[in-house]
Amino acid sequence: MKKSIIIVLSCFFMFSSCSTSENPIDPQKVKYLWHLVNVSGGVAGVNETFSLDTIVWAFNDADKTLVVENNNDDDTIEDALDSGIYDFDVIEGASGKTFLTINETEFGNFEISQSALTINQNITTTGTGSDGFIYTFQRTIELID
Repeated sequence: MKKSIIIVLSCFFMFSSCSTSENPIDPQKVKYLWHLVNVSGGVAGVNETFSLDTIVWAFNDADKTLVVENNNDDDTIEDALDSGIYDFDVIEGASGKTFLTINETEFGNFEISQSALTINQNITTTGTGSDGFIYTFQRTIELID
């Protein structure tokens, strides 16, 4: 089941950026970058907005790693993960929702649209809560030579 979810996500990433121009983009030469643009929620009710390129996540489906580049230098602001390389996996819960695990720890439910990724820590495989964070990312595309 995990493999089918990963395959579906990979296909979504590839086909969601298709072009109808005469020179279509080769999906093998595209790298998707997810820019953290907002963090909300938590016990304190935070609502932090980040500009593009402040915090960037890049998922590598081939080796199941997540590369995080975190350029936020204010340690008092919630920004998810520090810069580094993390293992990730996608699991499907009994409810049919998909969940992201990072370094074998459940990180939250996620939803992907055409250009946004939302990770909601208030929805977990064991139920719902109210003191988790909601991370909103904006997708950009980088062409690889």
